[in-house]
Amino acid sequence: MRSSLAPGVWFLRTFSRDSWFRGFILVLTFFIYTCYHMSRKPISVVKSRLHQNCSELINPMNDSHSLNDTTWCDWAPFDKNNYKELLGAVDNAFLVAYAIGMFISGIFGERLPLRYYLSAGMLLSGLFTSLFGLGYFWNIHVLWYFVLVQICNGLVQTTGWPSVVTCVGNWFGKGKRGLIMGIWNSHTSVGNILGSLIAGVWVNEHWGLSFVVPGIITAAMGVLTFLFLIEYPEDVDCAAPQHHASDGLEENPDSPEDLGNGPCTNKESSLESAGRCSKEPRAEPAAISFLGALRIPGVVEFSLCLLFAKLVSYTFLYWLPLYIFNVAHFSAKQAGDLSTLFDVGGIMGGIMAGLISDHTNGRATTCCVMLILAAPMMFLYNNIGQNGITNSIVMLIICGALVNGPYALITTAVSADLGTHESLKGNAKALSTVTAIIDGTGSIGAALGPLLAGLISPTGWNNVFYMLISADVLACLLLCRLVYKEILAWKSSLNRDRGYKEI
Repeated sequence: MRSSLAPGVWFLRTFSRDSWFRGFILVLTFFIYTCYHMSRKPISVVKSRLHQNCSELINPMNDSHSLNDTTWCDWAPFDKNNYKELLGAVDNAFLVAYAIGMFISGIFGERLPLRYYLSAGMLLSGLFTSLFGLGYFWNIHVLWYFVLVQICNGLVQTTGWPSVVTCVGNWFGKGKRGLIMGIWNSHTSVGNILGSLIAGVWVNEHWGLSFVVPGIITAAMGVLTFLFLIEYPEDVDCAAPQHHASDGLEENPDSPEDLGNGPCTNKESSLESAGRCSKEPRAEPAAISFLGALRIPGVVEFSLCLLFAKLVSYTFLYWLPLYIFNVAHFSAKQAGDLSTLFDVGGIMGGIMAGLISDHTNGRATTCCVMLILAAPMMFLYNNIGQNGITNSIVMLIICGALVNGPYALITTAVSADLGTHESLKGNAKALSTVTAIIDGTGSIGAALGPLLAGLISPTGWNNVFYMLISADVLACLLLCRLVYKEILAWKSSLNRDRGYKEI
């Protein structure tokens, strides 16, 4: 780097120019999607405040409600006996709109500049998140307002995932992708944790601020995205990553290329670096069609698997605080805080899944094993998880790791692998569409899970967990063909290794 960049120059000289930019993009996109998830979480914490047991509270002296009124502290229209169905409708307004919009979002993401697309999406997401909370200050008590705001928010939030995965895929090659994206994907859990903690600060007093504050933060991040996001390495004269082997040479999975050791290194003069890393005229690849993306091997199986995996994950996301509030009898704030441990486990599970799948080169097998282990753990959590705070903490972390590990792996490393599949012959334009198809299909499950939980929970929480375990088993079964193919590949590799040893 030039000597004129005195502040922090010792740090910049430690890494290549490529590494610095790749690290910057990884951190920036991490915070971008953290904000997206942070703005989704408050509704799950505030649910227990919208309808609660008012008989346990002291009725204010100046309150006009009668002494026999047990719903005086609830927020209409959620003060009726069918409040679980109404809350489920609010959840589904967001999730159904998100699922439908996701299939369209990837198509737009391929054809529009990501910086503009993401920035606009974050600004609008911040606006609609804040509008939900403003319903408290404007004293709005009609269901259609909250449903309409959630529909709009669900649509604009679809700008996030295909865009950030595409941007990261543009900067990072396939080697160590599982580990890098496993760590990076912790933004989902970090966002959930921040959303729960921020919502918990105001849930018992002015619950509207539980939405307004995350909305403002998300909109502010949208401004930073517009100012600093870099879509392609070539835009700043850095080397593009190698997604696949070329000219008969195999890509080394342990290659430091993914950390950015390209031709733009600090060991070269700035003139040499500029010459080697300058943009070269290249034909812009055509965007892939929806049906073309479906023909990529593995897209259909992983998409359907994610449908059921995300059904389980999003049911926990939207209903876990209320479950803890009703079953363990914690306060709304305590239930929200305790539910963050599920996301702490999710961070561990995402990193663990990425590391194992990189080492074994078995994405499907890693997901399948974690899904198999998740089923009995959910059963145990429902039956003995509330027998003491220690049990609850340990089992929430384990369940979070096993439930969110496969979900994180499929939505990140698997999506990026398939979006840069060898059958595409280097056309990375497919990445946004493939990501949108996989996450869009998963979002159908994300919409079904909370809806089914709202309908089933009046019959007992046990039935909700039976539904989750069934979905988990179905997700595992859908990967059987891919697991079989990976096992055959391992056997073939072992036979080759034995042959080399005998020679």
